[in-house]
Amino acid sequence: MLRIAICDDEEKHLRKTATLLQRYLLARPDLHGQVETFSSGRELLSRAEDAGGFDLYILDILMPELSGIDTGRRLRALGEGGEIVYLTSSNDFAADSYDVRACFYLLKPVEEPKFFRVLDGAVKKLIRRRNSAVVVTTSDGKRRILLERIRYVERVGRYMRYDCTDGIVESQTIRVSFREATAPLLSDRRFYLCGASLVLNFQHVAGVNGQSALLDSGQTVTLPRTAAIEFKKAWGGYWLEESNE
Repeated sequence: MLRIAICDDEEKHLRKTATLLQRYLLARPDLHGQVETFSSGRELLSRAEDAGGFDLYILDILMPELSGIDTGRRLRALGEGGEIVYLTSSNDFAADSYDVRACFYLLKPVEEPKFFRVLDGAVKKLIRRRNSAVVVTTSDGKRRILLERIRYVERVGRYMRYDCTDGIVESQTIRVSFREATAPLLSDRRFYLCGASLVLNFQHVAGVNGQSALLDSGQTVTLPRTAAIEFKKAWGGYWLEESNE
């Protein structure tokens, strides 16, 4: 079941987008979706926090009090990994949309064929992410962790610490190198090895400043001095590729 949220302060646009989404779901009978509509960013954020978030967000940008960009930033700060598609009447916010890792930016009025293609791309990403996970052996047994929930992994002594959106997971003692232990993560292009004992998930990096990586949770992770420049290049390249898919 796909949980989809639409947020637009103008009722006519809200209804139109909801109608397009219903047509999309009817045209894709293998998908099962539930659509909720919101007239403000604050209303959406309250619902997302209470209900555990949505899989897909369709957000207007030009809204009073809390813009679509600000709403997207707050969703990311909550740890929301859902795909964001922006709809707007202005072309001035494309760069800002990258800051919140939006998967697409569409100008109103939205044409149905293009909207459907964008939704197909977003759904494909969601399905891929839902099926990607690693199994970690902990003191309490094996634990399956979705890759999208992992912010970063670091080696601490002889074990690995997974910092995830839903808490910390610590592995049992590892008996191989850190690179070998994190190979399942590094095979996914979202993850990047920084130095000898840190792997970061690009999806959760909101910015890079010198040797500091700012995460969407508000945390700051210090990068190894020799790896910081290359990490910033790789992080920028990742989001450039994502925006072109």
